[in-house]
Amino acid sequence: MSSEQERPLRDHLHIFGPAVLITLLGFILAYQFVDPAPPDHIRIATGEKSGAYYLFARRYREALAREGIDLQIVTTAGSLDNIRLLQQGAVDIAFVQGGLAGDGLESLGSFYYEPLWLFHRVDPAPRYLTGLRGRKIATGRQGSGTRALAEQLLADNRLTPDDSSRVDAGGQEAATRLLQGTLDAAFFVASPESPLIQQLLLSERVELMSFQRADAYTRRHHFLTRVVLPEGLVDLSRNLPRQDISLLATTANLVSRPDLHPALIDLLIHNGGRIHGDGGWFGPSGRFPTPDLVGFPLNREADQFYKRGPSILQRYLPFWAATLLDRMKVMLLPLVALMIPLLKIMPPLYRWRIRSRIYPWYRDVLAIDRRMEQPDLDVDQALQDLAAIEKEVARVSVPLSFAEELYDLRLHLSLVRERLEKRRQV
Repeated sequence: MSSEQERPLRDHLHIFGPAVLITLLGFILAYQFVDPAPPDHIRIATGEKSGAYYLFARRYREALAREGIDLQIVTTAGSLDNIRLLQQGAVDIAFVQGGLAGDGLESLGSFYYEPLWLFHRVDPAPRYLTGLRGRKIATGRQGSGTRALAEQLLADNRLTPDDSSRVDAGGQEAATRLLQGTLDAAFFVASPESPLIQQLLLSERVELMSFQRADAYTRRHHFLTRVVLPEGLVDLSRNLPRQDISLLATTANLVSRPDLHPALIDLLIHNGGRIHGDGGWFGPSGRFPTPDLVGFPLNREADQFYKRGPSILQRYLPFWAATLLDRMKVMLLPLVALMIPLLKIMPPLYRWRIRSRIYPWYRDVLAIDRRMEQPDLDVDQALQDLAAIEKEVARVSVPLSFAEELYDLRLHLSLVRERLEKRRQV
């Protein structure tokens, strides 16, 4: 490559190099504020494998797997156990029964109604919980939300452990013992989609109690809602149940630690709408997930999602692409604050730098031109000075786009030389 070709490259590097370096430093600085990428592996605490929490967790696992995220399911004794695991940092998210609370945790919203089912084999069927006095009752396993709620309602009716035999059993164990006749009644808090609940609803050996005073319970405990299981909904051919049954329901909350990645929060709520959006047996379509009926402080990112819905990026791009672009939005700062202004400044600065090789010579040319007005002009000396200028100008190198201005200078030098030659001949 010739020196003439190298010179424009050096010119560009001298002008644009610092601008590129400044912008690059700006990008590096801005990158320090880019949120970390969401993890590709998280853990969810559910409950027993026979419960709805586990069933729904499997559906979330399938949905997240399509986005490249591995959801590991951790089975537990129930909601209280889930809260403990969250607080210990052993899991990232968990299903938790409404009405419960725990320090340092946040809710992503209520995701579906979770009725309280009281199945029994008492004859005659009790109208109120007081009818269970003296009976053997399974109130759920230690650490479960079912146990906490059942004990609360029994206490409301002034039924103490001395008034009835409380059995530490829940889930499939309690259902099996109830069907075998070793229990008189059992409480369950679960979605009607739970295989265990379906098994009991279809069984002829047990009955489902209707909470005749459901409205009274909802006034005493605002996390409870009255829902109705319509006649025939379970099995139309057998007309199960044979009449409308009033139930009490909490909501299943998806609870997380405060440090859960915001992108995962949006993804979980978005998929929650697909999984629970039809409302099930008790909720109207589109009711869930919702920021209402939560027992924990609502996560800020979740609150924003409920207000604005998924972002445009999340609607039209795969999760990884939407997340990447959302994280990189902070990188627009150096682009807007540095690169764009510098790109506007650099071209004029480049033109000034190139022209600065040409225009200073006009000062010397004008000085010679003015000396020709003097009567005692030393023409030979002026010609020597002009020759020295021409020699230096001949060494000036400029890009082709500025060649016209360089040749204008040489043309003006020739004009001054012609005038000096004429002055010598006079």
